[in-house]
Amino acid sequence: SQHTDLLKPFISAFSIKIDHDLRVMRAGQSPNDVASRAIARLDRVLTEVRPDLLLVQGDTTTALAGAIAAFNLGIRVGHVEAGLRSGDPKNPFPEEMNRRLITRLADLHFAATTHNRETLIAEGVSKSNIAVTGNPVVDSLLRFAETAKPNRQLAKLIESTSGTRRILLTTHRRESFGSAMERNLRVLREFIESQADLSLLFPVHPNPNVLKVANSILGGIDRVFLLEPLGYSDFIALVRASWLIVSDSGGVQEEAPSFGKPLLVIRANTERPEAVEAGVAKLVGDSSKALKWHLEQAYGDETWINSVKKQKNPFGDGRSAERIVKFILRKI
Repeated sequence: SQHTDLLKPFISAFSIKIDHDLRVMRAGQSPNDVASRAIARLDRVLTEVRPDLLLVQGDTTTALAGAIAAFNLGIRVGHVEAGLRSGDPKNPFPEEMNRRLITRLADLHFAATTHNRETLIAEGVSKSNIAVTGNPVVDSLLRFAETAKPNRQLAKLIESTSGTRRILLTTHRRESFGSAMERNLRVLREFIESQADLSLLFPVHPNPNVLKVANSILGGIDRVFLLEPLGYSDFIALVRASWLIVSDSGGVQEEAPSFGKPLLVIRANTERPEAVEAGVAKLVGDSSKALKWHLEQAYGDETWINSVKKQKNPFGDGRSAERIVKFILRKI
């Protein structure tokens, strides 16, 4: 995993048994450090296990490393979340190029949407090797949705902010680091301070580029709550309690629609245009002025906020894993 500590609560929640821990993460390492170490260690594991197929999910550097390691050993590769494209090779970085390269290495492509399928076909991937499955993140979300309960401390926070319109913020992408993140956090702080019935809940990513800026700009501000990274059930509970979500996360774009929660995407582009097209998300761009405008529009007229509650999630119906398994059994 690229974020080992952040994964621990999820491993526990899903009762996952780890057979091989690559232990590739080190402080301050570059994508090349991660890739080279992951490829070398995966080479040993794959040589020992010799699977018929290696599944990689997403567009992380470790996903690309897995695809390279398997390809070089003559092991077939299946790519979950195939066909996502932002159109800009450097944004998100390095994810956009990672997923393009994985497509070239993969034998089976599991696309979340028909849009993703058409993208793959346009790039020369055979239709017979593509399955439109939805995204497994929706499977996981729906599995936990009914039983997800916040921990005691988070439950108290949700209760104490019950008289406010809660804004959930997540931001951690490399493109957001530096002045862009500083500007966005200042806009959010000023927005919260301007309206007494608003609160901001921000699970802060442990990356120093996020943590330092968050504490500097938002620390000690009334009705702004900086939280430790959350477990899966806690995050679901917080999403459900939110009035509006502001995020640069790809995963959140897939999760928010399942709960009818409106989302402002604070990125220059998105590889998930389906959310915008369905009306459940708005692409703000990387301008803090645009973020301020969208926040004010959402607050002043809740027509959009209310309309999102009626929309279906364009990224899946909870049966993605079932479709993936069936396609694999047909092809191997």
